[in-house]
Amino acid sequence: MSLFRKIFGLKDTPEDHIKSEERGKYMPEIKLPIDEQFTINFKANGGKFLYCENMQEVNSSLKNILTENSWGDKKVLLLDKRLEALFKDFDFKVTNTVSESTFFLSTCEYLISDDGSLLISSNQIAEKKLKELPSNFIIYATTSQFVQNIGEGLRGIKGKNREKIPTNITTIKHFKTVEDKDFLTYGSSSKNLYLLLLEDL
Repeated sequence: MSLFRKIFGLKDTPEDHIKSEERGKYMPEIKLPIDEQFTINFKANGGKFLYCENMQEVNSSLKNILTENSWGDKKVLLLDKRLEALFKDFDFKVTNTVSESTFFLSTCEYLISDDGSLLISSNQIAEKKLKELPSNFIIYATTSQFVQNIGEGLRGIKGKNREKIPTNITTIKHFKTVEDKDFLTYGSSSKNLYLLLLEDL
């Protein structure tokens, strides 16, 4: 109903009603919140997403992942000592040798919403290349790590590490098995990836 019709008490005609779903083709797209956008793109990339409201749920989800894949007694590549302390109750068989490990447990720098990728650096993978790491990843992250794009993530890394900016900055984007690869993923390192996302906002 138009302003004039409200003021003068006139009734709308059927032609005056335009459904909100009927947006013009030149109207800008409705922008999703960055967490929703990330979830959609991350799943489209083949990632497995586990949202957790607290550390109890994180531990429960991690236990389920280990059980589902029979990784409980397997060796884990764990380069971040903070995670070793955080998940000390799991009594992991930790190794620093990639060839001995079945899966890689790590954090990431940021979660990139516009393409559903994970931004990582030497803080997580030292100087190793993605293809050198195990094919199975479990990544622990928090909702405060969402950023819209890679540029925002790179600025965040620079801002957090003013004294010494980490090297080996890269993204993990393809989480599909070898059979699912197409020509767009050719040459990229595909990982079977689980994301444990803790709500911290």
